[in-house]
Amino acid sequence: MIARTWRGAVRREDAAAYAAYIDETGMKAYAATPGNQGAYMLTREVGELTEFTTLSFWDSADAIRAFAGEDYETAVFYPEDDRYLVERDLTCTHYEVASMARRD
Repeated sequence: MIARTWRGAVRREDAAAYAAYIDETGMKAYAATPGNQGAYMLTREVGELTEFTTLSFWDSADAIRAFAGEDYETAVFYPEDDRYLVERDLTCTHYEVASMARRD
């Protein structure tokens, strides 16, 4: 399994509107893509900005390529992103997920 992360930031006053927009566009598209095992949006306040980090889990790099294209490290943007984002990573970071035994 591969974890895919991306980071961007909006003005604090735009955070609720951007979260709603991402939930309706990017997060639903991620979750509906074959090979996706879950998509999450994390937020935190950083000064005057709200930082957004998306975290999604994929079966394989091939599943990510089917969603993002052959250059799958390039971030996927949507039309309204330019309206909100004041900072953004142009690439995504990928991690191999190591399984760990659950400790009870």
